[in-house]
Order: sequence, then C-alpha cells, then structure tokens
Amino acid sequence: MAEGFLPVSRQEMEERGWDAVDFVYISGDAYVDHPSFGHAIITRTLEAHGYKVGMIAQPDWKDPSSVTEFGEPRLGFLVSAGNMDSMVNHYSVSKKRRKADAFSPGGVMGMRPDYAAVVYGNLIRQTYKKTPIILGGIEASLRRLAHYDYWSDRLKRSVLLDSGADLISYGMGERSIIEIAEALESGLAVHDITFIPGTVYKTKDKEDVYDAVILPGFEDMKEDRNLYARSFYTQYCNTDPFSGKRLIEPYGDHLYVVQNPPSKPLSQAEMDEIYQYPYMRTYHPSYEKAGGVPAIAEVKFSLVSNRGCFGGCNFCALTFHQGRILQARSQDSLVEEARQFLNDPDFKGYIHDVGGPTANFRRPSCEKQSTCGVCKEKQCLFPKPCRNLKADHRDYIGLLRRLREIPGVKKVFIRSGIRFDYVLADPKEDFLRELCRHHVSGQLKVAPEHISDVVLQKMGKPQANVYQSFVEKYESINHRLGKKQYLVPYLMSSHPGSTMKEAVKLAEYIRDMGYMPEQVQDFYPTPSTISTCMYYTGVDPRDMKPVYIPKNPHEKAMQRALIQYRDPKNYDLVMEALQKSGRMDLVGYGRQCLIRPRRQGEKQDSDQKLRRQTAGHKSNQRQSASGNDGKHRKKKTIRNIHDKKTKRN
Repeated sequence: MAEGFLPVSRQEMEERGWDAVDFVYISGDAYVDHPSFGHAIITRTLEAHGYKVGMIAQPDWKDPSSVTEFGEPRLGFLVSAGNMDSMVNHYSVSKKRRKADAFSPGGVMGMRPDYAAVVYGNLIRQTYKKTPIILGGIEASLRRLAHYDYWSDRLKRSVLLDSGADLISYGMGERSIIEIAEALESGLAVHDITFIPGTVYKTKDKEDVYDAVILPGFEDMKEDRNLYARSFYTQYCNTDPFSGKRLIEPYGDHLYVVQNPPSKPLSQAEMDEIYQYPYMRTYHPSYEKAGGVPAIAEVKFSLVSNRGCFGGCNFCALTFHQGRILQARSQDSLVEEARQFLNDPDFKGYIHDVGGPTANFRRPSCEKQSTCGVCKEKQCLFPKPCRNLKADHRDYIGLLRRLREIPGVKKVFIRSGIRFDYVLADPKEDFLRELCRHHVSGQLKVAPEHISDVVLQKMGKPQANVYQSFVEKYESINHRLGKKQYLVPYLMSSHPGSTMKEAVKLAEYIRDMGYMPEQVQDFYPTPSTISTCMYYTGVDPRDMKPVYIPKNPHEKAMQRALIQYRDPKNYDLVMEALQKSGRMDLVGYGRQCLIRPRRQGEKQDSDQKLRRQTAGHKSNQRQSASGNDGKHRKKKTIRNIHDKKTKRN
C-alpha cells in the first residue's frame, strides 16, 4: 500500500507506475484523507483490497473533460455528492443560499452543483457511454427510491434513474463496494450485478426478481400522497439487514427499481481495520493556498467510536443510512488513534469528541440484535425504554478513562451529544458523575427538541418529564461535585404536530428556564425521514392519522420568534402569535408574561423613526446625485471653454 494521498492527476498516477486506474472516485467535497469523510474510507478500503483508485474532487460540472483526468477507469466510476446532501449543503431551511461551504477549499460556496449525484452521473455519461457508474454517499443513499424533495416541493424518482448510473451502494458501503469491485473484476457485466446486499439496481423485467415486496408505482404515488406514506413506512420497516425484504418500485410497466436488503453490520474487528488504514488525516496540500478545508478543524482531533443509532428520532435519516444496529470500535483501536494525535504539531492536548451519531451508545440495545436484528415496528427508547434494553455505560467510561490517562492529553470532550433517556435508563449514576467531573466544560449540550408531548410524540422523542428528570439529576450531581455547569438544550420549531399552542408552550418553558437560545433550528424536511413524510403527506405513516403541518412561512416565523421572544426584533411576531393563539395573558408586566404591551404612541414613534431614517437615506441619495450632477456640469463648462479656445486658435 503506497504512502501519501491517492493520485489526483494523471501525472501522479504515472509516478506510481500505473497505466490506468481501476476506479475513478468523483467527490462533491474537497479531498480530505480523514476517516470522518466517506470518500476517504471507501477509497482506502478499495486500496487495501488491491484496487487502484484515482480521486477527482469537485470537478467542473459544466465541462465534461473535468472527469477525464485519468481516462476511462478499468472497472468504473464511483460518485458521491459529499458528506452532506448537496441541497442541504447549499440552502437553509428557508431555501436561502448559504454563504459558506465547510467542505470546500477556503469555505467557498458553489464548488459543487445542486443535486450533485445526478449532475455528476450525467456528466460522466456524456463521455463514457457504457462505463459502469456506481453512486454512493448520503445523497444517493437517502434518494435511492422515490422521495419527497423539499427544494422543488415535489415527489422525485429514484436518483438511480435521473443520474444515468447503474448501481447505488447505499448505507455504509465498505462491504458492498468490495463485492461490487470483485464482481466487476470477475468480468460480470454491471447490469448483471443484482444480488449484492446494500445495493439498488434497475431492471425491465420484474419476473427476474424473487422474494420481493412490490411498492406502489411512482405515478400512483404522485397522484395519492397516502400511497407514498404507506410506501415509505414499508421501506422504513425494511431497513434491517436481518429481517429486511427486497423491495420493487415500479416506474410504468417496463421499468423497475429494486432495493436489495441492507448490508450486514461490521464486526468490531472490521471497524478497527477500517479506521487503521494509512489516512493522511488532513486535506490535500493543493488546498493550502486557499486556506485549507474548514470541515477538518472539528474532526481532526476527534474519535469516531461508533456508528448506527437505535435512538430512532423521526426527523433523523440515520435509520435509512447507517441503520439502528450499533457498531463500535475497540478501546485499543481508539486509544491508538488518540496517541497518533501527539505527533501532530497542531495538537494542544484536547480531544474534541469521542462518539458518533450518539456518543454514549457503545453496544446494541439488546442481545438479540447482533443475530436477529431490530424490531420492525418497535423502538428501543420510544415511547419508553424497551424492557429488553441493556443500558450500560461501563465500556464507555473505561474508554474515556484510558484516553484521559494518555500523557499529553489535557481534556477529553464529548460533543456528539448524549441520549439523556439512555443515561436515565442506566441504574448506575457512574457515567453522569464521570461526565460532569471530567468531560463538561461549563456547558453540556443536549437535545430535548421540544417540551410539548404532542410534538415529542411526532418526533419520536421521550416525554417532557423525562428531560426534566435528567435536568434535576444533572444539577444534583454538579451540586455535589461543587461545579457550576449548565445545560444548553437544542430546540426545534415548526416540526409536524406543532400548532401555535405548542409553540407558546415551548416559549413558556424557555421563560421558566431563564435562558434564551442563541440559535433556533426550524424543522428541515430532508429526504427519507418519517418527519419529512409527515410534512409532505399530512399523515403519520405509522398509523396514517392526520398531522398538523406548519407550512406557511409567516407561521413558521412566528413559531421561531416565540423561542427567542426576548429579542426586540421579534416583538411584532411574538405579539401576533399570542393574539392568534388567544394567549394575551402573556402580554403584560407580570413575571409570567413573555412581552410587555407597547406604550401608547410607542408604535407610532417607532414608525416615525423608521420613516425619518428612510427619508434621510433618500435625501442622502438625492444629495449624492445632486453632487454628481454638479461635478458633471462643472466638467461640461470646462470642456466648453476649452472647445471655444481651440476654435479661436
């Protein structure tokens, strides 16, 4: 295995003595050879199995020659939009263009196209008509079947059809990508690769597909949103590698997209092996002039200890991507990686994170999951912890202690977030005490998301009294330790199920908490989540009952403003929200009030001030224009005098 970065040009390929590469990897992200980046893991996995891979990061999607740097690869193209869905990367929930892209050199926005997986696939097809194209990464994974696209506000086809690709490797693709490579290496045509778990393919003959569940047709789902809700929940119930069925999605009478069951989870030894590949652990040196790639800053000295999540939040796509079965690395593997930090001159002794989707998950939620999979229609923690749940933090505590004992390590932080209901399910207080004593630096961020049980039920989150119990226990332990440390809750507005009544209830909780959140997250309908399905269809796919959906931008603005009701800029929105919800009892001078009534004339004074500012601005514009006209007249006079003198001479 060669040292250094993978080749990014034909010259670097030839310097390795290669005539061609087996695979060309096209990435929407800048090239960062670190195991927190999907393209790094997949390319290093292929390299470890003897395949030659060339990397083309952020090609110019307007120029077909930008994907021809290495010529035609021997086996195929691998395409990923990057670590994020390109539309989430580009746009805020209000559909406004973001100003920066942390995954691009210098944080510059616009280095990849919208719907990058589709655009890159078609870009390749312009030049290479028959070369296999395999899509991967989170964008392709979550758009592998028909899906609601928030940015165009419509149901879209499988990304496999619109991209011109041959296969999708969905989920965490280490297993499937090697099986695909071996199949292509054996001489099998890409259209005959129909049997690999964790892949999606297309066919014209559904009779060739066996043991499958047929989903509603795409055209039918476009006409009937309830059909889409039922289809989505069928997909959701088949995300487990042990019990999941093969799914067929028809597109007319002669085209079908087929999803094979997910790949099996990795063993601990396999996880360790993947994270021990010779990553350079930084961005490619060609980005140095641009100031590097910002996304590396937070992960460079962080440790990925697990993947998968049995938390099952409805607004999270992890169930569709990484799955619900927890996979973890060994303590030895993580300690060895932490020791490598000491060789980096930028390491100041602080490990930024030890976690994954949920930091304090280090084992499957129950014993049977490793052999039988997860329950189809039951959650491990929602609405209450399952009686089979094994809440045990001993392994995580042991890991954190070993990391703290490494000479040169000053502090170990936990920033991935913890599941507070899982903490409470552990009969011992050891972890919470250890957390407060060693791993909190003034503030601990947690995610209750809301305080209304109506909304929490739609979120798949525990009831409000569970979070309150955690708050009390956290404060009690900090008091005993003699520490003043606070909780910073993440809160979400406008989630399905949240009426103005629930939004006001959340504002009242914030009032009683005495803390105004600096940031508010509006619900973002990203592909392939239960919450997004609710947003699009207006029903909960779990029981097909109607759900209230706050879609009007003005209503969403009011719900968001209520969370930050102390901000003077939000006064009018908060007042309107309280009026509409019949809660004018919260306008006044009492301790329970959110805002004070405006004094008589205050609104008029405010409007007059605004008019004066506007008038002053217009006056300045007129004066500026007048000044420019004066300069123009002066120049014209001088020019006339000069012309007359010239004429006399």
